[in-house]
Amino acid sequence: MLTLGSLAFAAPWVLGALAALPALWWLLRVTPPTPRRLRFPAVRLLLTLRQDDESPARTPLWLLALRIFLASLVILALAKPILNPGQPLTGSGPIVIAIDDGWAAARNWPERQGQLAALIDHAERATRAVVLITTAPTIGQKAANILGPIDASSMREHALGLMPKPWPIDRRAVLGDLSQLRLAESAEVWWLSDGLDDGAAREFSAQLSRLGAVTMIEDAAERRARLMLPPVAEAKGLVARAMRATPEAAETIEIRGVAEDGRILLREPLRFQAGEATASITLNLPAEVRNQLVRIEIEGEASAGAVVLSDERWRRRLVGLAALEASERDLPLIGELYYLERALSPFSETRSGTLATLLAQPLSLLVLPDAGTLSDGETQKLNTWIQSGGVLVRFAGPHLAQGGDALIPVALRQGGRALGGAMSWGEAARLAPFAATSPFAGLSIPGDIEVQRQVLAQPSADLDAKTWARLQDGTPLVTGERRGKGWLVLFHVTANPEWSTLAISGLFVEMLQRLVGLSSGTTQDGSIASLPPIEVLDGFGQLQTPAAGIRPIPTQDFPQTKIGPETPPGLYGTATSRRALNLSSSVSTLPLLPPLPDGIVRRNFGARGEVELMPWLLMAALVLALADLLISLALRGLLPRPWNRLPRSDAGGPGASPSPAQKGPEDRSARAGRAALFLALCLSMTSMPQQSRAQSDSDPTMALRAANQMRLAYVRTGVPEVDRISRAGLQGLRRVLHERTAVELGDAVEVDPASDELAFYPLLYWPITRATSPLTPDTASKVYAYTRNGGVILFDTQDQQTSGMGVSGGNAAEVRSVHRLLGRLSLGPLVPAPPDHVLGRSFYLMSDYPGRWAGGTVWLEAVNENGTEEAVSSVIVGSNDWAGAWAADDQGRPLFPVVPGGEKQREYAYRFGVNLMMYVLTGNYKADQVHLRFILERLGQ
Repeated sequence: MLTLGSLAFAAPWVLGALAALPALWWLLRVTPPTPRRLRFPAVRLLLTLRQDDESPARTPLWLLALRIFLASLVILALAKPILNPGQPLTGSGPIVIAIDDGWAAARNWPERQGQLAALIDHAERATRAVVLITTAPTIGQKAANILGPIDASSMREHALGLMPKPWPIDRRAVLGDLSQLRLAESAEVWWLSDGLDDGAAREFSAQLSRLGAVTMIEDAAERRARLMLPPVAEAKGLVARAMRATPEAAETIEIRGVAEDGRILLREPLRFQAGEATASITLNLPAEVRNQLVRIEIEGEASAGAVVLSDERWRRRLVGLAALEASERDLPLIGELYYLERALSPFSETRSGTLATLLAQPLSLLVLPDAGTLSDGETQKLNTWIQSGGVLVRFAGPHLAQGGDALIPVALRQGGRALGGAMSWGEAARLAPFAATSPFAGLSIPGDIEVQRQVLAQPSADLDAKTWARLQDGTPLVTGERRGKGWLVLFHVTANPEWSTLAISGLFVEMLQRLVGLSSGTTQDGSIASLPPIEVLDGFGQLQTPAAGIRPIPTQDFPQTKIGPETPPGLYGTATSRRALNLSSSVSTLPLLPPLPDGIVRRNFGARGEVELMPWLLMAALVLALADLLISLALRGLLPRPWNRLPRSDAGGPGASPSPAQKGPEDRSARAGRAALFLALCLSMTSMPQQSRAQSDSDPTMALRAANQMRLAYVRTGVPEVDRISRAGLQGLRRVLHERTAVELGDAVEVDPASDELAFYPLLYWPITRATSPLTPDTASKVYAYTRNGGVILFDTQDQQTSGMGVSGGNAAEVRSVHRLLGRLSLGPLVPAPPDHVLGRSFYLMSDYPGRWAGGTVWLEAVNENGTEEAVSSVIVGSNDWAGAWAADDQGRPLFPVVPGGEKQREYAYRFGVNLMMYVLTGNYKADQVHLRFILERLGQ
């Protein structure tokens, strides 16, 4: 490879052909043009002809220069020029590429893929073998992969399928295999690093240096990965936290909370102060909204570390504190409600009141201290509430010591039991370790908890199974039983320090937290010994179906589980009892790389990528060759030249136009110059970017292209990002339609309803933004004419996050925004798409129409009030951001994640696009299928 600054030639030997250009100049100069055939007039006209001999002997100089330039372009193209080739490869040994493919590399994975592809291209041009080393372990093996040496073309197939892993890298695991790697020649080593230290970075770099010269490429400081930490549930709200690796400069990021159906429930800025590695923000959310959160993520950062999945541990459940006597409500340091409220408030929302008031609210758990006696009506209401799924927690006291009622899990003895006094049975008792089948299993018991008095349970056959906590002498302290869908739990002591010190211990808070979790089905009872994987995160932070090799996690080991190939981050358990395992449970710090051995060259990703100029030069040579052909035809008089025609009179008369033989060299040169100028203007117009052409009603080129080939159009909003997504989405839908149907579409077109003709386009995608203003009367009339003449408009508000945030009726907000936009149109009423609408079966059978988001209602213009299916709705309104789901790059890779369903939901979004296009093009002929059963019945008659 020959390198000249920022330009390199992969086949420099071809440049030797430039020496033949002088010979080509000589050959072109001495070769005369092809003789022209002239039609001689009558003999009498020969008297008026000039006698000068005018046979040109040489090609014009400017045409010679054009042809020499064309030949030079071809020679330069065959030399394979490369712009910005990067650091040139040296030597002839293999190329070793080590890549950190753990979670920290996912944020800038496209840059790593581009660098990896460029290195493999270098190796292929130089016919050098490639060795690929990945540092993240894979499922089924402890060490990372070392592949090669193999040829570059075979390595490319493997490298294209490489994806980041959702767990940390382990460079130490690969050191053993790396030390045994033997190469015949000194290699050129490239290390694509994530910039973080795993404790073995220095030893890893030393082993790479043994193979040859090492160049390490890492992310710039502002591009390094960030980590979302698990939120902290506090009384004032949910505290979201994040960590970064480079704390030097101040920085602000956006975090958002997402519901299970993909709705965005919150979006808040999180600011890192200069010099601080962590930042936090308190999210003051209503309990109803907070309990819908399933993930908190860093917006715009696709990484498993940028996502925190939530479960019941971070949800704020509504807990009722019932007081049967008014005097029990406000007794500081004495009343039982005083201690219960302070133990429950850090992780739940407590509400106090009477039983009737509390049972009218959507409680998760109801706490009933020992105060007064329950009436028959209250007992019946409580029993019905428990049977429906509620959890009732009762505490013993003087009233229950006199005898139990119907709302207790076990039969009680009268009188109770006193410990530690002069008339007691012995010393104060202490708690025994919790059994593995208890909901309190795994909690550590402080040694200073003492029980002075308790209510004893009557011995029974099922007493042991109902005992959740016991004293060291074996007597029950907490009992519980399942009733219907709910639970009934009894503490055999009071909720204040009168009978025990449990109420003033941290264990009391943890036990109540487990019971609150039990109310939503997440606290494990003894029936679940291990938690199987439900959904796991991939390297980009999207939930996927668990792959083979991912093992269940024992329930007691779940808090100490380390993230790895067999236990990736995700959701574990069952559909009714889920636990979230996050990457941040294993990654607590983000240390930067230590000083590396001397001789290692370090640089950052993001340098200008190399560009192969060969196709561009060949394209320019082809254009010049066509220009040369046209110029040659023009010089020979084989092309019409309307600009050079003169008025004709009778042949031979004084006003007759001169014959070709009478036109001198100056006339021919002028014509050739004008032809060349005209051709240059045409070429410059054809080479203009598509975006710079005015797409107005008066543009015949655009009208001709739109009339000759069917295209989809999108409305220009003026927001560059929205317009880019709209174009990419329609281009992605075009590709899917081409693959699955017989529909052939051209490139998507950007239109302005105020100035462009809309009649050429069967479907108009109209994204609604906050900057969208109502239509003017003239524009509204054009749009109305478009819809009445068969055009269909898909309005997409792209604001699925508004659903559930105080907007009643689902997606009524976007309907109102569209009505404001089209206020001057006489549209029919917008109604939700019925389940049996033809849009759901025009190609695929569908019952829902998701996009990048899911769950939004699709609204249609009502056109069949009379019960017929003769018309097609010309207006479709939704908020699922279909363009975002369809959008893909030039290689067909999706540009944006789809939540919550992932790639399965994207497939349904594609199917909706196909159905929509079939509905637009074919109308409602599929509606006849509704009557298929009746038609078959009539045929059977």
